[in-house]
Amino acid sequence: MAHPEYIRQKAITLRVDRKLTIDEIAERLALPKTTIYYWVKDIPIPRKPNVRIPSAARVKGTIAMQAKYTAKREAAYREGVEEFPLINQEPTFRDFICMYIGEGYKRNRNCVSICNSDPMVVKLGNDWIKRFSSNPVTYAVQFHADQSMEELACFWAQLLAIEPDEVKFQRKSNSSQLKFRTWRSKHGVLTVRTGDTYFRARLQAWMDLVKQDWE
Repeated sequence: MAHPEYIRQKAITLRVDRKLTIDEIAERLALPKTTIYYWVKDIPIPRKPNVRIPSAARVKGTIAMQAKYTAKREAAYREGVEEFPLINQEPTFRDFICMYIGEGYKRNRNCVSICNSDPMVVKLGNDWIKRFSSNPVTYAVQFHADQSMEELACFWAQLLAIEPDEVKFQRKSNSSQLKFRTWRSKHGVLTVRTGDTYFRARLQAWMDLVKQDWE
C-alpha cells in the first residue's frame, strides 16, 4: 500500500525534530511499524535530551538506561525485518507467527508466551521459542483437581523433550470427575514462556510483516 509523500516526510520530521522512536511514530501516525522502519532506518536514533534536575543523578541514570534499551529494542526489530525473508522460507515458521498473532501473549514487550491445551499447538510454539530465545524457557500447566499431576508432567515432558520437574503446576478448579464427561483439555492448559525483550522485538517485526501481506 503506497502512502502519500507528505506522510513519509511527517514521519521523518517526528524522528529528527521530536526525537520519537519507531513505536511512537507508528502510534502517532497510525501506521505499521515496518512502514515507519523503512522510512527512518537510516536516521540515527536520537539521544534523549539531558534532564537537569538538581541532585537527581538517579533520574538521569534512569533516562539514560531507558534510551539505551529503546535503542536495543529498535535494533532487534530491525534485525527481525532483515532476517524475515530467509526465515520465512523455513517450514512451519509462518505457521508459528500466525499462531502467535492469534494466540500469543502480546501485552508485555519483555516476554514471549503462548498458552494452549492443544499439544500440537504447544509443541509448535515451544520449538520456535526455544530456537530463538537466549533466555531460559519455563513451563506451567493449569489443571483440575481430578487430574494427575504426575501424568500431566510426564505427558508434556515427553512431548516437549524436557524433564518432568520443569513442568510447574497451577490448579484451575475443583471440577467433577473426568470419567463422567468428555474432557477436551485432558492434558491441562500449558503455558510456554520466556523473558526475552529482544526476541520479543524481533517477533513483533515478523508479526507486522505477516499482517502486511493480509492487507
